[in-house]
Amino acid sequence: MKRVADLLERVTEWIMALMLAVMVGLVFGNVVLRYVFNSGIVAAEEIARLMFVWLVFLGATVALRHQRHLGLEIVQSRLPVKVRRVCAVIAHLMMLYALWLFVQGSWIQLLIGMETFSTVLRFPMAFYAAAGFFPAIAMALIVLANLVRIVTNQPGARLPGDPDTMLDHPESHGPAVAPPAPAAGQHGAGHPAGHGAASGAAVAKH
Repeated sequence: MKRVADLLERVTEWIMALMLAVMVGLVFGNVVLRYVFNSGIVAAEEIARLMFVWLVFLGATVALRHQRHLGLEIVQSRLPVKVRRVCAVIAHLMMLYALWLFVQGSWIQLLIGMETFSTVLRFPMAFYAAAGFFPAIAMALIVLANLVRIVTNQPGARLPGDPDTMLDHPESHGPAVAPPAPAAGQHGAGHPAGHGAASGAAVAKH
């Protein structure tokens, strides 16, 4: 199952990269055509807007799988493991309920959008609603899988506030950089050698 999820994630990342490249090409090309040749690509705005919506929701799905969404875990990190587990179960149930509402609303908008079409390309506006419908289902499956791991106390469970949840991506912390050491012969204003040099200069003046 993990191999299938990794493969789907890799395919999603390639699709996102392709969408981003097409968006940049369309927007940049449209600007050049407008200001240089006094023309433009009529459908560029609709295509770029649609790809941007899909890019946001696909990126949110990938980020959720790796616990990359912003979260305030100051309180959870100070709680005992058992209490943290209970809080994680409650939080996951709330997330599932919110995603269910999102899926339900997206499905209604998808049905409405099947009868509404865009201005230029005349594609169904349901394509916009589908960008929220399918990623929301994927996010619900991700949350549900992690909830099962938490309840069954499996090793791969991710708890909010658990420092071990970021160990699979150590590159996010970056390498530890030590402060630069002072060069030889250089002393700060508060260093004894600095005071000695200043005193010697004062004596030489007198």
